[in-house]
Amino acid sequence: MERAQKEAVVEELGQIFTDSGVVVVAHYAGLTVAEMTDFRSRMREAGGSVRVAKNRLAKIALEGTPSASIADLLKGQTVLAYSEDPVTAAKVAEAFAKDNDKLVILGGAMGESPLDRNGVKAVASMPSREELIAQIAGLLGAPASNLVSAIGAPASNIASILETIEEKAA
Repeated sequence: MERAQKEAVVEELGQIFTDSGVVVVAHYAGLTVAEMTDFRSRMREAGGSVRVAKNRLAKIALEGTPSASIADLLKGQTVLAYSEDPVTAAKVAEAFAKDNDKLVILGGAMGESPLDRNGVKAVASMPSREELIAQIAGLLGAPASNLVSAIGAPASNIASILETIEEKAA
């Protein structure tokens, strides 16, 4: 790899480490090409990405980024799973590792917070951004429907009272 190519890779990795909500580091020794392709497609479908890079270049790219704490994890055959959503990459990596024991999650980083293996597992168990938005929308919608029924209730009560008075008058 020429120097210009290495500089481009370091710059690209630096952007990944700076812009990602979460970065998960895992060993992938023993994964077949088909299994790695499956992992990449699962990650892409969920909105994340997978990147294999030379550890030396990744360590250079980590310098000065919020994820700098994961430099110690970059030993051996490592793969980086990352996503803008702070939960997606961890969730997909955990699910894939559960199905395929050749992917061994080492840890990662969420912003400036380093994550060990259990930290990645905890992040993976959190609801995604879309799930949280749906929950909040549901919570916001419930009081509105209660308000509409409360506002409509006096009108229906008045109507039934008037109907009763009308029946008695007749």
